[in-house]
Amino acid sequence: MIQVGRLGAFLFPKGFYVYTGSAQTNLGKRISRHLSKEKKLHWHIDYLLQFGEIVSVLTIDGVKNRECVCSDKIALTLGGRAVVEKFGSSDCRCKTHLYFFEHTPKIDSMLQGFPKYKVVKKGNFTG
Repeated sequence: MIQVGRLGAFLFPKGFYVYTGSAQTNLGKRISRHLSKEKKLHWHIDYLLQFGEIVSVLTIDGVKNRECVCSDKIALTLGGRAVVEKFGSSDCRCKTHLYFFEHTPKIDSMLQGFPKYKVVKKGNFTG
């Protein structure tokens, strides 16, 4: 069980997770913070990252609330399963912004609808 702030304690199955988040300013600093092991626990993802590692970071330039569009595409296109409702999405209407996969998800197929994306940290996310 992992305590995720005030959201509660949850069991996270072993596997792969895809998380969508946003930063209106200072995206580089936000990504560096998430990649760092030494940080104050603030966002839901901070709690989970204590027990895992980031394989890849992808950014998508676009309008505000792009994380909700990505979250929907992950669920619909890739078949991601919500393990914890409202994880990372306590400030919007999305069911979650964290999706579980038993095997490496094929993120490339989902990104076709986003022409302005780039890989910030390279990893094996092509499946």
